[in-house]
Amino acid sequence: MKPIPLTKPIAIACALALSVSLAVAIPAAQAHQGYGAADAAPAAATKAPQLHAAMRSLWHGHIEATRAYAMAVKAADTAGAKKAADDVVANARQIANAVGGFYGPAAGTQMLKLLSGHWSGVKSLADADHANDSAAHAKAMHELTGNATAIAKFLSGANPNLSDATVRGLMMMHVADHETHIRAIMQGDTQAEASTWTEMQTHMNTIADALADGIAKQFPAKAK
Repeated sequence: MKPIPLTKPIAIACALALSVSLAVAIPAAQAHQGYGAADAAPAAATKAPQLHAAMRSLWHGHIEATRAYAMAVKAADTAGAKKAADDVVANARQIANAVGGFYGPAAGTQMLKLLSGHWSGVKSLADADHANDSAAHAKAMHELTGNATAIAKFLSGANPNLSDATVRGLMMMHVADHETHIRAIMQGDTQAEASTWTEMQTHMNTIADALADGIAKQFPAKAK
């Protein structure tokens, strides 16, 4: 599994998405409502449908690769775990390159550092739950929540219109999704895994669509 490559225009559009105000995003408590996981692409009537589709693809790439990693760890598939880990890193580089393409290399480097921290936490969480190590689980969650705060600070600092509280809330919910999903995988609870996976996809759709809507409103001439 490899994330869908992004063209330069779409990459720049995604960078814009990272800087646009999240005031248009729904409250974190409602983040699992809205678009269903079955909505593989935005409706034709959606404004800037290409941007919406690109945003969904980019952010879904992250959860698809992290899911594959946890599944491989559970199955003791070393090669599969390595491939999935490589896919997570490749996806993170796509996002970081998009940021760097708009804000400059330094911003791209910082975004990659933050995304790497997020992946480190997710990987540690999967490994800890597979080993049934509660102490390592707690340490990974501490790392993830701290990283969520750092990402919110970075993005809100890049744009005065971006709400630190909103970004942090959305990231904290994303972290909680990872925790619930990984636990279900490691416990072999296929029903819980499927249910949580649907919620994770919906959450990614909600965030991606809210960001794309914000871009379409703020940059109508650039959003297609």
